[in-house]
Amino acid sequence: MSLYQHARDGDVDSIRDALASDSAAVRRRAAEFLGEIADESDQATVDALLRAATTDDDPEVRGAAVDALDEIGEAALQQLLEELTGGRSDSEAEWVTAQKFARALEADRPELRMAAANALGRLDDASGLQPLVTALDDEDPRVRLRAAQACGTFADPRAIPGLRERLDDAEPRVRRAAANALGTIGTDEALSPLLDLLDDGDESIRRIAAGALGKASTPEPVEPLARALGDESGVVRNAAVYSVIELLSNVPTQQSHAVRDQVVSELKAADDATVVEPLVEILTEGRQSRQRRNAAWILGRVADPDASAAVEALADALADDDPQTAQFAATSLKSLGGPVAEDRLLDRLGPEHPDDARAKAVFVLGQIGGQETLNRLEEYADDDSQAVRKRVFSAVSKLRAGGP
Repeated sequence: MSLYQHARDGDVDSIRDALASDSAAVRRRAAEFLGEIADESDQATVDALLRAATTDDDPEVRGAAVDALDEIGEAALQQLLEELTGGRSDSEAEWVTAQKFARALEADRPELRMAAANALGRLDDASGLQPLVTALDDEDPRVRLRAAQACGTFADPRAIPGLRERLDDAEPRVRRAAANALGTIGTDEALSPLLDLLDDGDESIRRIAAGALGKASTPEPVEPLARALGDESGVVRNAAVYSVIELLSNVPTQQSHAVRDQVVSELKAADDATVVEPLVEILTEGRQSRQRRNAAWILGRVADPDASAAVEALADALADDDPQTAQFAATSLKSLGGPVAEDRLLDRLGPEHPDDARAKAVFVLGQIGGQETLNRLEEYADDDSQAVRKRVFSAVSKLRAGGP
């Protein structure tokens, strides 16, 4: 039976036995699985991982065991660190513990330095940051990786210079961790070096950069993100669209209009499917009102009128709990027009839909509808909702007159 099957079944004993395999790849994978499914009360597993972390012949296995102990919990990781730090008493202040872990970053054994970096990342003590920044230059890439990851947990701008240097690291995992950490810090200074990573040869690094740049407070990333919409990777393209929407929500008000114009121009030049699909997802599944508003607004300017998914999402958004999102959806449907929009809006005239949404649907139909719409709207002239009746009267008058 495979290790995956044992993990799915929660068979810790069988996975623990695999730590004695002749295959280093099997031992490494066993350690990774144990970190995912074991708990601190299972001392036999903790002891087995401690042995793997300190005595295994393969450095990747030792590293996986260190990370597994970290995943299991602070107490398990603490047992590994006791060899160097002497442990921590229950009454010991966190800053004292941080000092011990910082000293452990200078230990001869790289596995202990790795464990110390993981432990400092767990502590909520600012004194641990500078030792981690120093460890970004460690000779062992496994230590540099954990140090970069730990710097990301602090999200402290003081780590930016050290993390920037690691963007050129020879080890791809370190580069990815440094890019992630800079994205987590999220200041314009931290995000600036990520602009160049949008052309990186590593797909995961391009995705990290594209996903983080939406946090910027300047319009500088708009054009590079627009170029990323043509990336060969779908996940990079998706991340770029999400960031463009987030960017619109973050830029200062005085720059908002110019940025919107630039965004629309760049998105129109991109492949329609690349842009519309994530915009629809943001509108239908997003949790932040500002992002949904921006998605609704942009869809009316970049989607094809025959794009049924976009039109359907906008029609559904007429009933959005956020009034501005609903209003932007109505405006976008008016901009798109066409038979698909007309058909979807006619479907939303029935009393099973909220009155506010029905009234907005009627308003848009008065702008884009034809004879069939006129005939249907006349059926609602005596609707129970005053808001709907009022809209119907106005829409019918416009359609009879031949348009708005």
